[in-house]
Amino acid sequence: MINLKPPEARASTSAPVTADKALSSIISRGWKEVRDSADADLRLMKNRANSFKDLASSFDRELENFLNSASKSTFAVPAIGSSPSESDFVKRLRPKLNAIVSEVDSEGAVDFDEKGRLRRGRRVGFTDFRWEESHLKDWEPVRALKTRLRELERKSSSSEILESLKNSEFVEKVKSSLKAICKEPTESKVCVEPYKLCSRYQENERWNLICEGVGVPPLDVPELFAYLVRQSGPFLDQLGIRRDISDKIVESLCSKRKNQLLLRSTPAGESSILESDNVGDELDVRIASVLQSTGHCYEGGFWTDSSKHDTTNGKRHVAIVTTASLPWMTGTAVNPLFRAAYLSESAKQDVTLLVPWLCRSDQELVYPNNLTFSSPEEQEAYIRNWVEERVGFKTDFKISFYPGKFQKERRSIMPAGDTSQFIPSKDADIAILEEPEHLNWYHHGKRWTDKFNHVVGIVHTNYLEYIKREKNGAIQAFFVKHINNWVMRAYCHKVLRLSAATQDLPKSVVCNVHGVNPKFLKIGEKVDAERERGEQAFTKGAYFLGKMVWAKGYRELIDLLAKHKKDLDGFDLDVFGNGEDAHEVQSTARKLDLNLNFMKGRDHADDSLHGYKVFINPSVSDVLCTATAEALAMGKFVVCADHPSNEFFRSFPNCMTYSTPEDFVAKVREAMANEPQPLTSEQRYNLSWEAATQRFMQYSELDRVLNINDKEVDSQSSQNNHQIMKKSVSMPNLMGVVDGGLAFAHYCFTGNEFLRRCTGAMPGTREYDMKHSEDLHLLPPQVENPIYGW
Repeated sequence: MINLKPPEARASTSAPVTADKALSSIISRGWKEVRDSADADLRLMKNRANSFKDLASSFDRELENFLNSASKSTFAVPAIGSSPSESDFVKRLRPKLNAIVSEVDSEGAVDFDEKGRLRRGRRVGFTDFRWEESHLKDWEPVRALKTRLRELERKSSSSEILESLKNSEFVEKVKSSLKAICKEPTESKVCVEPYKLCSRYQENERWNLICEGVGVPPLDVPELFAYLVRQSGPFLDQLGIRRDISDKIVESLCSKRKNQLLLRSTPAGESSILESDNVGDELDVRIASVLQSTGHCYEGGFWTDSSKHDTTNGKRHVAIVTTASLPWMTGTAVNPLFRAAYLSESAKQDVTLLVPWLCRSDQELVYPNNLTFSSPEEQEAYIRNWVEERVGFKTDFKISFYPGKFQKERRSIMPAGDTSQFIPSKDADIAILEEPEHLNWYHHGKRWTDKFNHVVGIVHTNYLEYIKREKNGAIQAFFVKHINNWVMRAYCHKVLRLSAATQDLPKSVVCNVHGVNPKFLKIGEKVDAERERGEQAFTKGAYFLGKMVWAKGYRELIDLLAKHKKDLDGFDLDVFGNGEDAHEVQSTARKLDLNLNFMKGRDHADDSLHGYKVFINPSVSDVLCTATAEALAMGKFVVCADHPSNEFFRSFPNCMTYSTPEDFVAKVREAMANEPQPLTSEQRYNLSWEAATQRFMQYSELDRVLNINDKEVDSQSSQNNHQIMKKSVSMPNLMGVVDGGLAFAHYCFTGNEFLRRCTGAMPGTREYDMKHSEDLHLLPPQVENPIYGW
């Protein structure tokens, strides 16, 4: 197609197109320049921010150099004078500040006029471009930074900087640190925060010296392994690994580290607590020191129960729980009664004696002379009158009762239900468990160590010796040994064994904490007075007194007399006692034609027994024979076996021990031919309940718990090898975890009636019955322990 328009017309139509393209190009270049300018501005801001960051770092370094130079010249920040000289640090800092501020103002730094318009050193091609409010906010940090720089320039004089430093918290801390460094030369140059140790550590000056004078080196692998072996004692004991083997392993692992610590921690001329012979205590101290140096605080474990008796009111409470009660004249009925009477003499604590209550049918089987009680109040009056007649003072302790049942097969009273529930929670402070293994074999209730702050067990009976005499006794003794270890670990903090004749139990120490009835000491004083007047105090020969059962020494007595019948020709022995084996014992003695005169049992303080000169006791099943102590207190000779149960009596001159049957004959002849020596005042005191109570307070750690005679106790305990140092409360205790696990397993085991019956428990002893509920005014068993569903 041919274009018929003239050239002028064609030019006029293309002009608008070229103008549009030109305008578009201008606008595009303008926005590109704006974008490039904005990018340049952002890069400039980033560079300025980096320069400010570098300036701040330089400022920190200069300030640190300034303070270091100040500390070298003097140990305190100098007081600000009226015309202080300008420091080198400020002189070096001022040019840098001036240069930065001038650069910010001149080299295209961002600024705004009073109308909010952007004012820059480098133009972008248009002048009236107005930034939006959102863009203004982006520049506010830069404007604030510029303002701060100007303020810093105005305060660049040394006086203003020092005045600012003077008012700063940082400099105050620096000043206090410098003052600490400037202590007198006699003081420690290293400031170590005192460790928050337990009270016994805080009172040990040598331990404080070790903690404050040197750093605590970290634990090494042998120490950790030794601590694991030591804490695994209960488990290893259950596996049959003896305690002495574990102790040797721990000692071998700790010996090298011990020497290193002694060299590092003991000053010249001082002895260290690490020099103790007990490696286990040293290891405990070592672990505690390392943990406390880290600030670790152990808050308790999975089994910990924090709901215990509050002792902040200053009045403590002691609950004594035993397995027998008067008028049954057995050791676990008499000795806890005297313990309660003498502990109640102190005003530091209230005392409660918790004894079993038997229903009428069981009372007829247990109590002598057909003596029965219709109510707990009646039996309480009988018990209190009996003990007050013998101690000679008014007793001030409470007597409570818990349900019990007599088991004929074991000839023992077994608790029915949870014994711990009969001590109110407000009084659950300190518990003394007489025969703790007996109380806890089938205990299904609250854990004693959870309810009470301190639990002490006192072992009265050598159950393993009795069990070995029964059919299949070796097998039964094996299981009973491990069950006793189980319950001791689970339910006691401390265990006292009256003699080494008992099983070696966890947490145990051997100490005789029993005394004799004051009545026997008075009889002994009367005998000494008669002898001083020239009168004959003893008119009879030898006798034996004890419950007539084979295990109480009757088997050993008959064997000795039968074997040496000719050597002891003319020797007559009077025997006093009642018991289940009386008929069999007497018939055996008659068959062997022994010179034994059997009589009914009677009280050892009976007037008819005062005239005897020699007491024969061949028993090796006793833990600590009360009759032996009573005979010594009355000034008699005692002929007894060379056995751990008689270790306490060896120090008395009237005690004659034998090791062979021939030696027995020689001792009997010697005793019959001589007169006993009078007891000294010290020997008489050692047999008394006052001395026994003092020993009990010391070895059970009740003196520390009750805060009685603090200074005297601390001086004694530091010299006593039997006292075990308490570990720090900040120390996680693997033993506590093991003990808690054992208690939980025992609770589950004793909660199953079938398992209880399989192990010899009496039927119906997991809970008390309706008869106990009526006698003791308790809630009916179905209300106290309801069963929900089937």
